[in-house]
Amino acid sequence: MEVDMLEKLLPKFLERGMSLVWSLAFLFIGLKVINALRKVLRSALNRSNVDTGVVQFLDALVKTAAYAVLILALLARFGIQTTSFITLLGSAGVAIGLSLQGSLANFAGGILILMLKPFVVGDYISACGCEGTVTEISLFSTTLHTADNRNVVIPNGTLSNSNIIDYSANETRRVDMSVDVAYNSDLKQARRIIEEILDQDPLILKDPAYVVAVDKLGDSGITLLIRPWVKTENYWEVKWRVLEQVHDRLGEEKIEIPFPQMTIHMENE
Repeated sequence: MEVDMLEKLLPKFLERGMSLVWSLAFLFIGLKVINALRKVLRSALNRSNVDTGVVQFLDALVKTAAYAVLILALLARFGIQTTSFITLLGSAGVAIGLSLQGSLANFAGGILILMLKPFVVGDYISACGCEGTVTEISLFSTTLHTADNRNVVIPNGTLSNSNIIDYSANETRRVDMSVDVAYNSDLKQARRIIEEILDQDPLILKDPAYVVAVDKLGDSGITLLIRPWVKTENYWEVKWRVLEQVHDRLGEEKIEIPFPQMTIHMENE
């Protein structure tokens, strides 16, 4: 009796075992195919000089879709009716979509960013009260790396609807600086000193020409405007160096940089 039962159950166990083995092999092969497909896609996009953000976005999209197809194929191998499952999944997707409107907005925002290209990976931008270098544009968010070594993740929906300043968009930038000198200073001498500093700096461009001019007559002194043009990557280096040199040279030439002050006249009754 036991032998007969064993003879009946053994083929079923073998069939289930072989089905499990084939399913594991199918899963293994499927994962390998997905990885190979992603490598081919990334390689093709890189050869086409597509922006890094687009490559990252499409790679994540293909990965998600391929895993979904693989899961459905595995369910079909185990005899689960995927047609009804897909219908149920579609109905659930509508309900989930209504509850995840923010995530869908972020997804749509990511598509808009990649299509309109207000910035690309590697640009230094300011948006949503944060600024940093764009390191990744994913399906739902954009990651910025700040100058003090922090990562800021901004939802794409919020980012696509905000004001964005891209400091890396153009090859050149104007450096806006100013310095105050006392009212009793020789303005012509002060301008000559500043112009000498700008002329001697190798990173300051000759075209467009720099500007040194009186900006305003303030309460404590006269404000001189300093506006040289530089390559974008040299912005901070030139700004810090020029300000330091202006301070030192004006001090050497006895041109006073005034502190905030107020003159009070008192009259006797």
